[in-house]
Amino acid sequence: GVYTGVFVIYNGGIMKKTRVYDVPTRLFHWIFAGLFVGAFVIAKYVDDDSSVYPYHMLMGLTLGLTVVLRIIWGFFGSTYAKFSSYPLKPMQLVKYFKNILTAKTDRSLGHNPASAWAALALMACALGSGVTGYLMASGSKETYEDIHELFANGFLIFAISHVAGVAFHAFRHRDGIAFSMVSGKKESINGDAGIGRTHAGVALVFLTVVGLFVFNLNKNYDPSRRTLNLFGNTLELGESESD
Repeated sequence: GVYTGVFVIYNGGIMKKTRVYDVPTRLFHWIFAGLFVGAFVIAKYVDDDSSVYPYHMLMGLTLGLTVVLRIIWGFFGSTYAKFSSYPLKPMQLVKYFKNILTAKTDRSLGHNPASAWAALALMACALGSGVTGYLMASGSKETYEDIHELFANGFLIFAISHVAGVAFHAFRHRDGIAFSMVSGKKESINGDAGIGRTHAGVALVFLTVVGLFVFNLNKNYDPSRRTLNLFGNTLELGESESD
């Protein structure tokens, strides 16, 4: 990759920043988080017979699409967006957690072993939730309801663990990592190159695809019957108003 860095003042000193995360990766991160929070809150605090409840499923379907797009980008994206850059060897994860206990955790320009596994687990749980939610809405609610809830709870556990890990890292290293998914930059590491292109055009395509999908969902959703016509299949998103 092409080295890109700037100097900033942080914690009383001068710190060089390197661009690590491209725009599509950051866009996915926030859409992914927002859709899950919205869907989870509706499922947790809104009654099944409420007119708002079907939006839990509409958000879940959109979440599934964003994960598919992120998986594609994980093979064709910039250096640190690719899954090939993730440190996924089991011993790397074991070593990372051992180092946490001895206060010797190493910094990584891209994902560290814990965040790499967390990212994959979150995407897997999101896909699992989306697929089981689709199957439930297709008429097999009782068959897949428990599995769907398992995926959703797993997502919540991994999300909380991930946020806690970021907070721990930020406290330990004082490197402003919590803002890396906003600015796309992290504190530089000698010998590690950043990315040169932000791929804003790809981000626009990503946003357009998601936007068109949401438009199609709303166009084909019947709020009075609470049904969704998705690519020729009728999904039951809740009890109809007449019921």
